[in-house]
Amino acid sequence: MKHPYKTREGGATVTIFVPYDCKNHCPFCINKGEYADMTGFSLEKICRSIERMDAITPDCDFVFTGGEPFANLESLQVMLDKIPTTHKVYINTTLPVSEHQSEADILAFAERNRHKITCINVSRHMQHYVVESNDGLLSKLPVPFRVNCVLYKNYPAEQLVPYMERFRKLPGASIQFRFDYTATTPENLYEEEGDKILQDLKKVARYTGLDGCRMRCGFHFDYKGMELTYHKTLPYSTIVETDPVSGVTYDILYDILIKQNGDIHSDWDGTPLDVDAYEKVVFEPYDLRWLARIA
Repeated sequence: MKHPYKTREGGATVTIFVPYDCKNHCPFCINKGEYADMTGFSLEKICRSIERMDAITPDCDFVFTGGEPFANLESLQVMLDKIPTTHKVYINTTLPVSEHQSEADILAFAERNRHKITCINVSRHMQHYVVESNDGLLSKLPVPFRVNCVLYKNYPAEQLVPYMERFRKLPGASIQFRFDYTATTPENLYEEEGDKILQDLKKVARYTGLDGCRMRCGFHFDYKGMELTYHKTLPYSTIVETDPVSGVTYDILYDILIKQNGDIHSDWDGTPLDVDAYEKVVFEPYDLRWLARIA
């Protein structure tokens, strides 16, 4: 740690990398290589790290990612059981269904944990990188869900409307289109005129506003009553900034990572979190705010 830590009220989001793999090979996924050798992966150590982060920030958000969180419902349950209901919990998934795991298994799990799961973020890309379960499963989920779609490189823009129509039929559906975050920079984070995705969406949906902070932003749309967001985020989670009043320079954390072996990192590049120092973290109001709203 070069500087003392600062984060938003409630605490930085804690992203948990489950200790088991998925069967997909998405070209924009930077996590896949970490699952090539699962030596040292430890459910027990992850649980200890969850308990440590809960003790420091009992109101932070938790996100499960991977890998594929739903690939091992028993292990996912063990981790969920370590998270008190003071936290919001999000699960990034493809909702995998196989001969070993049925739709009924997933629905029963979601029902059993509906008091804990804030939202299930389901990957459904316009270009088929993943094996998808039936769309009908989404409408049966007993918890809120959101469809995540990475618009990667030369995506088929002519398929935007058919794609949105596909999910508009599902009660409660919303879509978050995502820019390839490995290509996001401070210079293009809020870029509008030169952003092809943004301009393509403005042609087919009604633009309703923009929210954002130092780290990420969201362009909001309405498509025939369905909520759309175009999300962009920087490929790191730490902003170094000097407080103009105190003169103290802080590492401002937006995300904390619990890795597959239980190690806790302060950024996506492998930087370890000084957990003892984080116990003394300084809190600031969350700087995410509406920058433009259009009726």
